[in-house]
Amino acid sequence: MFSYFTAPSRAGDKWFSVGLASSFPDLGQDEEEVGVLSQPRSCGGDNKRPGCKAFHVPKVDSSKSREVPIIEEDVDDSSAPQHNSDIGDESAPESTKLEEQVLVFRYKGKFHAVDHSCPHSSFPLSKGIPFDIEDFGVILSAGISCPKHGWSFDLFTGMSDRGNYRLKIWEVELRDVAGANKGDKEDKEVWVRRKQRMG
Repeated sequence: MFSYFTAPSRAGDKWFSVGLASSFPDLGQDEEEVGVLSQPRSCGGDNKRPGCKAFHVPKVDSSKSREVPIIEEDVDDSSAPQHNSDIGDESAPESTKLEEQVLVFRYKGKFHAVDHSCPHSSFPLSKGIPFDIEDFGVILSAGISCPKHGWSFDLFTGMSDRGNYRLKIWEVELRDVAGANKGDKEDKEVWVRRKQRMG
């Protein structure tokens, strides 16, 4: 039966797991400089992992999402090929196109999921730097800056600091790990989906 009050389900908008919360380093917890998201960091012991994960998420079926590697390259070298930035290249494999990738990271205890591509310059935001948005020393929000042209975007609203560009924000949910005992360490599983349109 068709209902006018509920939107039809879209396969590309379903939740998918991106891993355990413990697999993401918590950026910004130290008083040290946060640095570039993709920079390897300590994550629970001697493990070194990038500060973020990128996932290719097909628009038609998010259940086929999979993690894509974040390649360490020098951000300042404009002649070097940029990670997964083959947006206009039709010969590039689908999984390497930034336009269908989500970037997931934890900043000061809060998980964020955003489009991997900067909406202004199509530069990979895994090379960006998260920061606090402050006014007279009061933290109002969190943002990410793109190193290509220095544009910044709010991590909660997606609004840019200039122009009418808007970063797409994804929904994030922490869930209990399936099959985990209640007495075990309280690790959660991180789930992500495209933000739902209202109306």
